[in-house]
Amino acid sequence: MNVQPYLYFEGRAGEAIEFYKQAIGAEVGMLMKFSEAPSEMQSQIQPGMADKVMHACINIGDSPVFISDGQCGGGPATFSGITLTLNAKDDAEAKKLYAALSKGGKEQMPLTETFFATSFGMVADKFGVSWMVLVPKKPN
Repeated sequence: MNVQPYLYFEGRAGEAIEFYKQAIGAEVGMLMKFSEAPSEMQSQIQPGMADKVMHACINIGDSPVFISDGQCGGGPATFSGITLTLNAKDDAEAKKLYAALSKGGKEQMPLTETFFATSFGMVADKFGVSWMVLVPKKPN
């Protein structure tokens, strides 16, 4: 068993996918637009949604993350109560990832050394998704 996050971007999924490809090296595993739904479902799709993302899977390192435009309600996407964590291989990678996710976003905790990590920081990216970037300290 495993758990996979599913993020709804309310009409900005394509933009988010491109951002994550550039910022953190995400790779698109699959992407299906609403226009690709079976013909019997097309009448249920709201006007203007044909080119929006019905379902996508991006891979961030070894982790798949599902993404959709959801119902394209027009309001901003909200991602409260959840944080995604990136476990960087070293402090240099952590710094690069943190800086990339911070572009257009909001720093929640600066990237710094803590009692449990050589690098740890928190940021909400420009879509409002909260991230922790972490390089755990090795046990003695």
